Amino acid sequence: MPILNVKVSAEPSAEMTSRIAELLLEATTRILHKRRELTAITVDYVPPEHWVVGGRTLAEQRKASFYFDVKVVDETNTKAEKAQYIDEVFAGFARLLGNLHEESYIHVHDVRATAYGYGGLTQEYRHQHPQPA
Repeated sequence: MPILNVKVSAEPSAEMTSRIAELLLEATTRILHKRRELTAITVDYVPPEHWVVGGRTLAEQRKASFYFDVKVVDETNTKAEKAQYIDEVFAGFARLLGNLHEESYIHVHDVRATAYGYGGLTQEYRHQHPQPA
């Protein structure tokens, strides 16, 4: 049930959105063990001339960049899983965007189960009241 909020330095493209979503769905399912059908992703596009790193736009630097955060329930992933996730997703974005600026970020938020949920229920409530399969 994670939500991923993505910003990417590119012109809006349905094809790129689809490729980003598949990259993130695959990695989030395989590495973080989250359910694909409960994973939500938003993608926002920022023109490279409006993205500044070190005082210069990405357009000036002829580089691409991205930032995204993913929220997961605290203690559901190990340090090793999060490190692998960050490594593999960074490499995936490098393949998608090319000439990737090193100042591209991934933030895995560990959030409390009592303060996070969907469908009007917290994850803590879902843990305490499991639904039959």
